Amino acid sequence: MREINSSEIRQAVRDLAIAAAHDLEPDILEALLAARDRETGELAGNILEVLVANANIASRDRIPVCQDTGTGILFLELGQEVHIRGDLQEALQEGVRLGYEEGYLRKSVCDPLTRKNTGTNTPAVVHIELVPGDRVTIRFLPKGCGSENMSSLVMLPPAAGTEGVVRHVIDRVLAAGSNPCPPMIVGVGLGGSFEKAALLAKKALLRPVGEKSGREDVAVLEERLLREIN
Repeated sequence: MREINSSEIRQAVRDLAIAAAHDLEPDILEALLAARDRETGELAGNILEVLVANANIASRDRIPVCQDTGTGILFLELGQEVHIRGDLQEALQEGVRLGYEEGYLRKSVCDPLTRKNTGTNTPAVVHIELVPGDRVTIRFLPKGCGSENMSSLVMLPPAAGTEGVVRHVIDRVLAAGSNPCPPMIVGVGLGGSFEKAALLAKKALLRPVGEKSGREDVAVLEERLLREIN
């Protein structure tokens, strides 16, 4: 049994929150560069150039890539042979609080009824999955509210089939328009219960850009959606 102090978890989350606000993941930056290089429209090309320059400035000067530093969403894979000494949930929330406080990141989380800002950007949303082994993997997603507000969930009848899925995704992207700040990554979750489909869609955002599904039929659907959306 491996033992990890909750203070280590807290520090790791704090560091992740700050890094996620300052640095685009390499695959995201590479995708922006590739889009810029193949773009033929002058206006779109200029916008992509600005986005790349903005990302480079943010990383260099250690400032947020965007003023909307998002709601903190944590995905943990917790090994079954790991014992956390201390309160795990408290460490996760405190790590987010410290990250937003010490990183001078915008605090956006409010009470849903009173609209009073919590002042700490907590509570963060936490998903914990038990896995074999003695390791803890933490992924931090600062989910911007502009894109989050464009999310959608639909209960399709069985007869809708794949065409119904494609139709809903494309209609939703068109309806969202510029609100989620393009260029954007579209996460799609299929199947399961109400909350499972939404969670699958959110987790899809963490896959490396351009990585195809291991299922051939799903990979074909991904290619079709990418082609028809664009």
